[in-house]
Amino acid sequence: MAMEHKDDHGTLKSPKNLKSGIIDFTAGSLGGVTLVYVGQPLDTVKVKMQTFPQLYKGMIDCFMKTLKQDGIVRGLYAGTIPALVANVAENSVLFAAYGLCQNAIANLTGVQKVEDLSLLGNAWAGFFAAFFSSLSLCPTELIKCQLQAMREVETQKAAPGERVNFIGPWQLTKQIVRAEGPQGLFRGLLSTIGREMPGYFCFFGGYETTRQLLAKPGQNKEDIGWINTMIAGAAGGVIFWLVIFPADVIKSRIQVQNLRKPVYIILKDVVRTEGIGALYNGLKPTLIRTVPATATLFVTYEYSKGLMHKYFDD
Repeated sequence: MAMEHKDDHGTLKSPKNLKSGIIDFTAGSLGGVTLVYVGQPLDTVKVKMQTFPQLYKGMIDCFMKTLKQDGIVRGLYAGTIPALVANVAENSVLFAAYGLCQNAIANLTGVQKVEDLSLLGNAWAGFFAAFFSSLSLCPTELIKCQLQAMREVETQKAAPGERVNFIGPWQLTKQIVRAEGPQGLFRGLLSTIGREMPGYFCFFGGYETTRQLLAKPGQNKEDIGWINTMIAGAAGGVIFWLVIFPADVIKSRIQVQNLRKPVYIILKDVVRTEGIGALYNGLKPTLIRTVPATATLFVTYEYSKGLMHKYFDD
């Protein structure tokens, strides 16, 4: 996906490589913005069902109760600002790191052009890139999840009939830092890394595989058109969530319910007390959300990257 520029001796031209990295970073940022606005309502439903499954009969019940109680902005689009920050941070770092990891793997394996990397090579590039994006994602994901489930958390604390007190993302961030220090913003980091790295191995592997399958004989996968790019993006997103969803449930509970136990203990407790099905609470709205959201992400990324390369390349 990232373009590689070499001189006549086959060595990497660092200014050109830096420019490609900046373009990947910018295109990833734009993709992250579109993903949030398309998918935020169902992401809110997902987080609520993951962390408080006993309060809802299913996806539609959760959606309608949230809409009725808190409306569109405070309810379904709760946590949009940190979600924007989270997704811009994650996707800009992810796609920039993905391009760099593609280059590194191509150099290590003796592949002349990044475009000629194997499907497995692209998957490994996604795996390693996800480590770096996890570091930028964890704090903003923490704030987003807590804002999305704020009604449920505060209702449990409040006396019967007492009004729920909502606070904004900046107030919540200050509250966490005041109580726990800056490290409090990285609660759930290990579970985030444990989710992201294998997830993005499958994500980019699935995306690149689907693009290759959709390319006609002799056609470059970069030229398959926006509809096929959306299909490939949606396929990558569905594979991602099917693989990592149990880890995402555990991460959401750690971040929303302030759990302090090791990940494997929480996993064991959830399976023992709620059954293995609890690890898939919220999967339906996630899969429904990820098809248009991830499709939009990749179309925005690929086409904005292509336009920037066309405009800025010599």
